[in-house]
Amino acid sequence: MSTDSAIEQRLEEIRLTRRVRWIMYGLLSVLFVAALYGSIRLMDFSFGYLYQQWPYFTDQIVNYVPDLEFLIEENLPLEAGITLAMGFVGTVFGIPFALALGVLGSGRVTPFPFNFIFRSIMAVSRAIPALVWFFIFIPLSGLGAITSTIAIFVSTIGNLGRLFTDELEEIKEGPIEAMETTGASKSQTVSFGMLSQVKTSFIAWTLYIFEVNVRQAVTLGLLGGGGIGVVIEVQQGMRAYDNMMAGILVVFVLIVAVEMVSQRIRSYLRDDEEADGLIALIVGFPQRMAESAVK
Repeated sequence: MSTDSAIEQRLEEIRLTRRVRWIMYGLLSVLFVAALYGSIRLMDFSFGYLYQQWPYFTDQIVNYVPDLEFLIEENLPLEAGITLAMGFVGTVFGIPFALALGVLGSGRVTPFPFNFIFRSIMAVSRAIPALVWFFIFIPLSGLGAITSTIAIFVSTIGNLGRLFTDELEEIKEGPIEAMETTGASKSQTVSFGMLSQVKTSFIAWTLYIFEVNVRQAVTLGLLGGGGIGVVIEVQQGMRAYDNMMAGILVVFVLIVAVEMVSQRIRSYLRDDEEADGLIALIVGFPQRMAESAVK
């Protein structure tokens, strides 16, 4: 009889747990629906308006065919070259600062807690996207390629420096101890015992950041930061969608070409890294552009 009572009590507990769970599901569903409805109202979103605009959209879709004549007349390859130059110069200017902060931020070089001074500088640089740095430096150099390059430069310091620090934390102790036993100075130990182990990885990470920076240069151009992005933004504002698509086509070719070259070099430098094929680069293009916008 006591066994039956225990089973009955357990069943009742299970029923009660299920009731509570369903009540919670109901409350969460109500909150979700309320949040969705409030968000739609806040945006003034209307399916009816989209339905009304659909015929206009279908009429305009033919205008999204890239105008190759515009591509040649407006010398879009030159604008793409400016975008590439922004990413390249910003990366090159950022390398020495990233290297210095990355090395000094390593606990193997600078003792705790002093290494966190350098890590904090990199953290600030990395935490603020290049997009925000661009707006911060507009009063310095105005809208244009120079401001975009400065923003990319500052962003590179944090992003690349942190990768350098992480690589230094994983190096082997043997070469370092061998240098120390020979009476080498601290700078010699760092140069020949530590950096010599990670120089290949440093080059590979620099190429990766260069890829990111070129994509960022396109995004900053859409805000008036120079290069092909400005052309796309202007043509979009004029509703010249065929010209806009010509600019997007140039961006696509530029980004994929840079990534193919960079990944081939990186796969050659690092045996554990395999370059993506052309199809993979094309399919992942939108996602990589979106990710770069917030780095």
